[in-house]
Amino acid sequence: MRVLGIEGTAWAASASVFETDDPTVAAGDDDHVFIETDAYQPDSGGIHPREAAEHMGEAIPQVVQTALHHARERAETAGEDGPPVDAVAFSRGPGLGPCLRIVATAARAVAQRLDVPLVGVNHMVAHLEVGRYRSGFDSPVCLNASGANAHVLGYRGGRYRVLGETMDTGVGNAIDKFTRHVGWQHPGGPKVERRAREGEYHPLPYVVKGMDFSFSGIMSAAKQAVDGDRPIENVCRGLEETIFAMLTEVSERALSLTGADELVLGGGVGQNERLQGMLREMCEQRGADFHAPEDRFLRDNAGMIAMLGARMYAAGDTIAVADSRIDSNFRPDEVPVTWRADEAVGADASRRVDGAADDATAVTGAEATVSIEPDRVVKERVPRSYRHPTLDDRLRTERTRQEVRLTSDARRHGVPTPLVRDIDLRDSRIVFQRVGDDDLRGVLTEPHVRDVGRSLARIHDAGFVHGDPTTRNVRVAPDAEDRRTFLIDFGLGYYTDEPEDYAMDLHVFAQSLAGTADDPDALFDAALSAYRTEASDPGPVFTSLSDIEGRGRYQ
Repeated sequence: MRVLGIEGTAWAASASVFETDDPTVAAGDDDHVFIETDAYQPDSGGIHPREAAEHMGEAIPQVVQTALHHARERAETAGEDGPPVDAVAFSRGPGLGPCLRIVATAARAVAQRLDVPLVGVNHMVAHLEVGRYRSGFDSPVCLNASGANAHVLGYRGGRYRVLGETMDTGVGNAIDKFTRHVGWQHPGGPKVERRAREGEYHPLPYVVKGMDFSFSGIMSAAKQAVDGDRPIENVCRGLEETIFAMLTEVSERALSLTGADELVLGGGVGQNERLQGMLREMCEQRGADFHAPEDRFLRDNAGMIAMLGARMYAAGDTIAVADSRIDSNFRPDEVPVTWRADEAVGADASRRVDGAADDATAVTGAEATVSIEPDRVVKERVPRSYRHPTLDDRLRTERTRQEVRLTSDARRHGVPTPLVRDIDLRDSRIVFQRVGDDDLRGVLTEPHVRDVGRSLARIHDAGFVHGDPTTRNVRVAPDAEDRRTFLIDFGLGYYTDEPEDYAMDLHVFAQSLAGTADDPDALFDAALSAYRTEASDPGPVFTSLSDIEGRGRYQ
């Protein structure tokens, strides 16, 4: 099979020829990938949409012609008659509308001229699938770190589910905003990487909410630091250490939530050696496998479009020309995944996570090692070697102190939580009463999620948030005499009176249901119903929740 891919979401006018004996299996030695790219380089500042579209209009015909010439040579060498490709795949979105329309027009023209099927590919899913295809992993957690986007995804129920994402701007765009401020030309990422190697760590805000994250405050602080005469190489070091530690932490949280032991990296920012090193070190620390594709498949490229297009074509997932309109806000979780088996990300969520009640068991969580003993639970926030030591020490101490305070405060306000029996701030160690027999993800029922909704309403009325209310951070006691649902792990919580902060708790819970439940929407509706009944003033929270749900980079 030979497929032509055409890509052009923003800056890279690219065409590719992908040739394989079997697109349904992992990359083989006989696979052939040819990529021709003409990148848009602005004279100053960041990407200018009008200039990008003008470049796309000039460059797409040339790169497509080059790729088609290559395909014809391959066909002639193989002694084939007929069209040089079996299908034409193109990027439908997300991306800049004018650029996407130029690419779609070219793809339609080539497909009609050659009389071959047309395949519409989601650009972000292609970033994820090229890593999965070339790694041979079955159902990994996928981190995308690209210019306009940043998210963590896992496959479940026929679609990629968004487990976490940026709440403001993409990671590459965030870095570019800083570099434009200091007068550096696009792209800014490689320049920050070079200067960071010369600098010392400079502390910046660290914003993780469950598996969501935000970069706007970091960028503002970095600009202020440079304007305040901090050495720019130190600020660059602080940017990398902070932003990439956040992305690594949310990836680890996703691995912990889903029980997965495979992680794939995608996106142009993924070319950064420090980010790859952090992710690899984190995976090694928790016994997971990590894969980052070679650089030519990380940055925007038509090779990934052709590869995913080949699998979609083999599955019969083609599109009529009349239906091939672009979608500049095309979310990855809107794509029906037709080309792979239905194995969900990670391990079987129904399994017991602590073993027999009489045995001591060590569980590696997202940021701590938890020893579960017959009558107590010992939680220790062990150092995360991928993080800068100064940052790691601060986070471990702050989160340990906050977890003790909020766990006890929640209990005082009628929320079932474990008793705190001992604390050692020096070692970031807490000893809790043992509660429940299972994580919520193993016994997902409507009564239990209603309990979570009520508990969140109570702590919000008390003026604080949980910070990470996932199905891993809820314990349930199925015993007939004690059916309570316990909230645990308040380490990301904080005191606040902002409805948006309360809404983020609900949003995080919804994302965790999407990654672990077969019917997440119905369960979340049940949690919201209980929250509405219990909360003193749910209206502003629900309004903020709607705003948050529409704020993701793909809405």
